[in-house]
Amino acid sequence: MKKTPIIFILFFFTICSINAQEWLTDFKQAKIISTKENKKIILVFQGSDWCAPCIKLDKQIWSTDEFKNYAKKHFVMLQADFPRSKKNKLSKIQQEQNNKLAETYNKQGFFPHILILNNKGNVLGRTGYKKISPSEYIKLLTSF
Repeated sequence: MKKTPIIFILFFFTICSINAQEWLTDFKQAKIISTKENKKIILVFQGSDWCAPCIKLDKQIWSTDEFKNYAKKHFVMLQADFPRSKKNKLSKIQQEQNNKLAETYNKQGFFPHILILNNKGNVLGRTGYKKISPSEYIKLLTSF
C-alpha cells in the first residue's frame, strides 16, 4: 500500500483549512469565543445562493486573504445563511437558529446585513454591501 496519496490528501486538506474563512453558525458558541478571545462578533445575514450583493461581498471581501488574515486575529465570524435552493437547504435546527437570529437582529429582512456585536450580543454597528477594498471594509468594521 502506498502512503504517498494519503500524505498528499492530508497536506491538501491542511492547506485548505489554513486558508479557509472560519465561519461559525452557532450564536452561543460565537459569544463564548468572543468573550474568551476578546474579539467582536461579525454577524452576516446572507442569501448565499440567490442574493447578488451577498455573493459579491463574499468574493470581494470575505474570501480575500487580506480579510481572512485580519479576521482570524480580530473577529469571530458568524454566518446566518438563508439559501433558497433545495440543494443548499439547511438542517431544521440550523434554519430555526438562523430564523431566531433574524427575529432579533434583522427584522427588516435586509440581505446582506452585517452587524458588529460585542460578546454579549449587543449591536455596536451595522452595514451592508459596499463596493470598497478589503482594507477599507476592515476599517469600516473596526470603526464600530
